[in-house]
Amino acid sequence: MGYDRLGTGATAVGLRLLDAVVLAAEKRVAYGGYVMSRAGKKVYILVDRFGIALAGLFADIQTLTRWLSVEVRSYEISLGYPISVRGAAKLLSTLLYQYKYYPFLSEIIFGGIDETGPHLFVMDPLGSLIEDNYAAIGTGAPIAIGIIESGYRENMGVEDAERLAVNAIRAAISRDAVSGDGVDVAVITRKGAYERFYPVA
Repeated sequence: MGYDRLGTGATAVGLRLLDAVVLAAEKRVAYGGYVMSRAGKKVYILVDRFGIALAGLFADIQTLTRWLSVEVRSYEISLGYPISVRGAAKLLSTLLYQYKYYPFLSEIIFGGIDETGPHLFVMDPLGSLIEDNYAAIGTGAPIAIGIIESGYRENMGVEDAERLAVNAIRAAISRDAVSGDGVDVAVITRKGAYERFYPVA
């Protein structure tokens, strides 16, 4: 991906359960060998029903998150009913494709719950939209995905899924020099959404 050439990095993962979505990402903001911050936020909850986890250029992460939050709220105010998870994901996918000649340097995992159940989507910088049960993105993805594949079950409980996501990020942190400094987790359920922080261990 393009952000690798810029020397940035990150690791983020997402899991879809029977009645929840779990997203997680580490907190390090690094450019090349220089750590700019140990408190970067790469996981966000939007309108209490959606979550987004990103890897890539930090300015693009912040811009895309703000843009999507505004667009979702505008859509719902204009039409008077909640947007679906796929609808919100398509909004973001369309934006990314519009900038295909000068793309945002970010990979994205987007998930949430609507009347049809939980959904998890993966997007590349050009807006490709793929629905899956789990995903890992960023420079630490090859390590994180191995941990997830060995422990994922669609019917697993939220606490087990949260633990699996954190372990996947921690495994990536141990091998990927530009990932680190703890794990942010966002959980979206039918009863609401919440965030937690886990230290590296």
